[in-house]
Amino acid sequence: MKTIVLASGSPRRKTLLNKIDLTFTVTPSEVDEHYNPQWSPAEIVRTLAQRKAEDIAPKYNHGLIIGADTIVAFNDSILEKPSSSSDAKTMLQKLSGKTHEVLTGVTLIKTDNDNNIISQTTFVEKTEVIFGDLDPKLVNAYVATGSPMDKAGAYGIQDPHGALFVKEIRGDYYNVVGFPLHRFYNTMKSFAPDFLAHQ
Repeated sequence: MKTIVLASGSPRRKTLLNKIDLTFTVTPSEVDEHYNPQWSPAEIVRTLAQRKAEDIAPKYNHGLIIGADTIVAFNDSILEKPSSSSDAKTMLQKLSGKTHEVLTGVTLIKTDNDNNIISQTTFVEKTEVIFGDLDPKLVNAYVATGSPMDKAGAYGIQDPHGALFVKEIRGDYYNVVGFPLHRFYNTMKSFAPDFLAHQ
């Protein structure tokens, strides 16, 4: 029995994959997510996505494992999830009126009957996001909801407030939410068409 496994506990990734009627199971990876600060943003998401998928792969036979990692990059620095409300406000004001990048690395791994990795592929999707000038009152109201605290860059484009921050995007909207559906589906068609066929 072929199994598709999402190696992530992200509720947003789960929701996005449900949008394309994919039947899958969720087994979050608990692998170490530290990285070399000298790495480029693309190298970070590529490495962490691979690490997550490779962590879960040995648990499944005839599986397709999906590992993913998303970061927000601004002025050559990485904006992680905020550590406090004041940190979230600082991050958002830093992004006000400016352009930042959202990068997601996605790794797909296929396993054989004995849970061995037989093939894998990784890609990185990048989207540019342009914020308008943010009203401090709107920022404060958003941070007060607690919603920014589990999001890299301290915002979710799909949130009511987050939607008001974004003036323009260049690239895949769903990548900013947390998973690049278009690139993923087209990669699936070439890398693992048999897993799409049984859906």
